[in-house]
Amino acid sequence: MIQSMTGFGKATLQLPNKKITVEVKSLNSKGVDLNLRLPSQYREVELTLRNQIGQRLERGKIDFSLYIETSAEDTSAKINANIIKGYINQMKAILPGADETELMKMAVRMPDALKAEREEMDQDDWQLIQTVIEDALINMIQYRIDEGKSLEKEFRLRIDNILNFMNDAVSFDKERIETVKTRLKTALDELKINVDENRFEQELIFYLEKYDITEEKVRLQNHLNYFIQTLEGNEANGRKLGFITQEMGREINTMGSKSNHSEMQKLVVMMKDELEKIKEQVLNVL
Repeated sequence: MIQSMTGFGKATLQLPNKKITVEVKSLNSKGVDLNLRLPSQYREVELTLRNQIGQRLERGKIDFSLYIETSAEDTSAKINANIIKGYINQMKAILPGADETELMKMAVRMPDALKAEREEMDQDDWQLIQTVIEDALINMIQYRIDEGKSLEKEFRLRIDNILNFMNDAVSFDKERIETVKTRLKTALDELKINVDENRFEQELIFYLEKYDITEEKVRLQNHLNYFIQTLEGNEANGRKLGFITQEMGREINTMGSKSNHSEMQKLVVMMKDELEKIKEQVLNVL
């Protein structure tokens, strides 16, 4: 079953003194392009986290965000009381009788009025955060699976259309060959020259072999079947599907160059249109 590279996953955990939120978003990409947003105290686990996300999500342009909202009691910024008192005393010396409330407002805006204590990573908190990360990744993968089901329906429809157009094109093959034979015979008759019939038949067979699309039909049908088989595989197969579409394109182009028939050429154009729609969506497959 295929998965889409596009996805979104979110998970939250509410603790008594903080709220943990993890969000994961993904778009298509040739490889893993991972962008992490972490609180500063968790930078030491960034490499481990990158490996964990890369192994689970495999491919895509991935944005990972970890948010921790703490309560006022647990904030890392503390009022530096001694510094503020010092500022107020200095301003009183400059402005005797000034209102203390106004002095306080000015003092808290002065340098070093607040001191930020560097937070260290708490291992117990990290264990809880890991469960939230795992939940977000699970939600992300489920989103990809659901998107993959929609893509698979689209692919099967387009493959069936190409197969039907190919069979319709082949139905004109006998008429096309007869038209070529008649046109060549008429041209020779207009020249009013004697022609060795045996030699003419030999040359005609050789000429018509260049227009034969049997091999292209067989190969294209094999590629269509292989595409469906690959869809039903369990491994990440976006790249393989891309390679198969390239081979399908070669066979359709060759059929178009050999067709020499207006109705067949129209059907070839329709096959190309369906194939382009497949190629666009294959870029989103994991």
